[in-house]
Amino acid sequence: MMDQLSLGLTNLEGLSFRRDGNGEDTPATEEITNPQSTSPRLVHQSSRTSIYRFQDKGIKVRLGGNLGDPQPQQWQVDRLSNEQTISRYLPLSCKRREVLNIGPFDGHPVALYFKWANGITLKEWMRKVQGGTPGVASFTVTQRNYNETSHIQQNHSRSSSHNESAIDSNLLYFGNIGHTTNSALYTSTIKTPTPRATDDLNVRLRAAMAIAKTLSDFHDAGVVINNLTTENVVLDTFEGDYVATFIDLSEAAIFRNDAPDNQGGQKSVDDMAAFEKQIKQEDLRSLGTVLNQLFRGFQDDSASQSVVRDNTDVFACDRTDTPSKTEGEDVRRKRSKPTNASEGLPIYLGSLISTLLLTDSPASAVNYESAKDVYLDLKTMLENKSRCFRKTDLDECMVESRLKLNTDLFYGRRVQISMLMHLLNSVFMRGNQPSIATISGHPGTGKSTLASQIKKPIQDRDGFFIEGKFHKSSCPDTVLSKALNSFFGSIIVKGSFSGNMLMPLRWRIHDAIGSGNNLLMDVIPNLRKLMAEETSTVQTSSNGCTLRSGRSHAIPTSSHRLKFMFCKLIGAIACKAHPLILFLDDLQWADEITLDVIRMILTDPDVTHFLLLGAYRDNEVSLSHPLTEKLNYLKEHGKDVVPINIGPLEKECVNTLVSEALCLPPNLCRPLSNAIHTKTGGIIMFLLRFLKSLNDEGLLWFSLSSQRWEFDLKKIRVKEISADVVQHMTLNMTRLDKNIQMGLKTAACVGSNFDAEILQKTKKDDDFDMKTLLEKCVEDGYLIRIDGSQQFAWAHDQVHQAAYELIPIEKRELFHLLLGSRLLMKSSSSELANMLFCVVDNMNRGVNLLESDDQKHELAFLNLRAGESALSYSAFHTASRYLITGLSLLEHDSWEKNYSLRMRLYDAASEALYVTGDFSRLISLVQKPLKLAICFDDKLNLYNNLVRSLAASGQMDEGIATCLRVLAQLGEVIPSTISLESYHTETVRIKTMMQGMSDDQLLSLPVITDTCKMVRGTACDMSLS
Repeated sequence: MMDQLSLGLTNLEGLSFRRDGNGEDTPATEEITNPQSTSPRLVHQSSRTSIYRFQDKGIKVRLGGNLGDPQPQQWQVDRLSNEQTISRYLPLSCKRREVLNIGPFDGHPVALYFKWANGITLKEWMRKVQGGTPGVASFTVTQRNYNETSHIQQNHSRSSSHNESAIDSNLLYFGNIGHTTNSALYTSTIKTPTPRATDDLNVRLRAAMAIAKTLSDFHDAGVVINNLTTENVVLDTFEGDYVATFIDLSEAAIFRNDAPDNQGGQKSVDDMAAFEKQIKQEDLRSLGTVLNQLFRGFQDDSASQSVVRDNTDVFACDRTDTPSKTEGEDVRRKRSKPTNASEGLPIYLGSLISTLLLTDSPASAVNYESAKDVYLDLKTMLENKSRCFRKTDLDECMVESRLKLNTDLFYGRRVQISMLMHLLNSVFMRGNQPSIATISGHPGTGKSTLASQIKKPIQDRDGFFIEGKFHKSSCPDTVLSKALNSFFGSIIVKGSFSGNMLMPLRWRIHDAIGSGNNLLMDVIPNLRKLMAEETSTVQTSSNGCTLRSGRSHAIPTSSHRLKFMFCKLIGAIACKAHPLILFLDDLQWADEITLDVIRMILTDPDVTHFLLLGAYRDNEVSLSHPLTEKLNYLKEHGKDVVPINIGPLEKECVNTLVSEALCLPPNLCRPLSNAIHTKTGGIIMFLLRFLKSLNDEGLLWFSLSSQRWEFDLKKIRVKEISADVVQHMTLNMTRLDKNIQMGLKTAACVGSNFDAEILQKTKKDDDFDMKTLLEKCVEDGYLIRIDGSQQFAWAHDQVHQAAYELIPIEKRELFHLLLGSRLLMKSSSSELANMLFCVVDNMNRGVNLLESDDQKHELAFLNLRAGESALSYSAFHTASRYLITGLSLLEHDSWEKNYSLRMRLYDAASEALYVTGDFSRLISLVQKPLKLAICFDDKLNLYNNLVRSLAASGQMDEGIATCLRVLAQLGEVIPSTISLESYHTETVRIKTMMQGMSDDQLLSLPVITDTCKMVRGTACDMSLS
């Protein structure tokens, strides 16, 4: 680092310079042979000034009108006196050339004596690091460029042989030295910095920071320079960093708050603040010129000022229809495009410089108000180069002034991240029992994004991360199975497991759930593939007896068994070598079965090295909410539920977000970010959408002239927005093209995630263009493409809701019905099986608009199919909803009409209600079919579920009585009272039948084939259970 920081600061004391007719410093004939000489030596001479050095002191002499005239003019004397006054006024902390006194010297009546400032001027420093060649500094090194650079350096060395010994080739500028042509106004020559270019950029940034720091110290002391140039800044190194000293204070001025005004009174606070702001502007503009020269490589002020003038002209007319130009300017513009102040620089750095150059410009919305802000922004660049300099080229979005934002941005939350990492370490280090943490907060605060921050750390340590999300309008009872299915699918497709990791996982799962576990593998198909089990996919009942042929039935007892299997599967996946985090989002919409599985997992002593991370909206979870009850249960049973609350972003985090999004230095963004924070309350999703809407409405735009984002702060501050983020997004969506709006409405009805093929089937020919719609929605952050496939998901459920709000309330039922009907008509049988739930959900929303019986019967049959399909996936709550809707469509028909369809709906609905524990509704539901069914066989399934419901709800006596009545109707009369004598008689009879038979003989007896006896056995089993 010291080698880099000592660029051009060695072996210079043997050189002296004289200003030529063009104002350039050229080597003088006199040289200092020894700084400790006993007589002063001339080291600099121009037409107005001579500088001598004597040991560690310097002498500044002002010359008269003619060269060699020792008598200075009065204004020259005044400037020397002013420099002495300013030097003595400034505190020691301000790096300036310290004036000793004023007196005569060598025949000159007035001379300024000062302490010699170590180092070299910034101008000479730039000449050394640039190799003496002016031009735009580029931060890319190629072999060709490096060879060209070496050639230029060699030429310069030959032309300046006296300086050859002072140049260390290892300390030269690393970039592409030379002229950069402006072949296109909007094209930057910068590319991603290479390591050597980055080293050079570090050095220049440190030099820039030193200059801004010294200027800030001067302003804090109440002094403005009024003459800040590359010649008046001396660079030196101190403790491994640069120090900038200002050496010519002849034009400086003091602006203290207690300074009297022209009338001898005291200025008011407001007047003094306005005066300070105005008087600092010249220094800030000069600082911009110096930094522009420093980073772009200009050797003189004229070239830099030309850039400033050109840039100001273009900027002033950037958003004006009729710019004012003289004829000469028009000719010049036609011949050569103006050089942009930020062209050839990283956008972040170019924005800072162009803002300084345009200080107090009427066209500039935001300016720097202090040099300290500039220093802090330069420091931010140095400390965060990868973030600040990630944008080096103007992309298509910038040229078209379109703001592109990521939807998964993460800022702040240090406390919450610390808590998550502590939990993660606990799972790895101890993990002797399962853990749980909840992330709560309002919608859009970034709960999911916070949870995703732990994903990479656990995967880097060979852990597992499984995630699922509940949706308000989707099937909550399939979330866990889908999450596990996706996890096993990623293992199969991506091959992320090596053989020595995959086999132990299979063994653990096999030991936990056994082989051929159809119940679990039916709801997690990828688990079957992983285990390479070729078992039958035919649904069977738990007791091996089919109660009614031709029907697909869920197993009433399978819910309890399935929950147990889920628990054991989670325990098998998690182990010491591969801990598991299960993240479930939007738990406020979770179903009872999933919450029960969570309870069972967290209280199972066999589950170790496991962390459940659940996120929910605290404004939607009351004290009586099922989630609250489950969490309280866990606390009562000794589980430590770690609460992590997440609120709005703080102002500083919002400012960082806006700074990175716009590639603008933080202090330039602060007025805008403060306004955004006030409008959105710091809700990250809200502020991202608001930022995007500002761009859409033309209040935030990318200026091609200054090559930075600009904004109309006044209009933004007075802009009225809805306090509800959904309403705000819906309003913004109404400004989109009509076809895009139609596409958003349709996609909102398709679901929380969908396949592009399904969306294609829902549209008319002229509704919208699929490709345009999806590209626009992904670009605007409404949709997310899943792994580059044709699968899409809404960026957030509130974005989904906002799109749905585009549909007028009075037209929603019709919209859903038409969409579902269109899908039904355009789909083949195999396609319908894959989109059955989408079709039925939409048609059910418009069920009140159905008029003909045939339409209702067809929809009732579709609800039966959807219900039975949900039962096969153990989605019992979802199944009950479909089945009861199907029954409601037939309630006005005669009992005999569609009898078979009606009975299948009753059978399946009773099973779903039993599993979900809705016993009162089940008991009420089965009364009608038990009375009106044509034959007794049609009642058996209903009786089966009725008896179990009565027993489960505590009505044991009534359940037994019902079961005995069923047996009596089957011909198996069981007496209501049994005497001891009859019991012994029956026991002896059975023993006599089995006397002399071995176990093998008993097992080899013929299997029962009498259907009637089988049904009786099932009924007896019901009574005994």
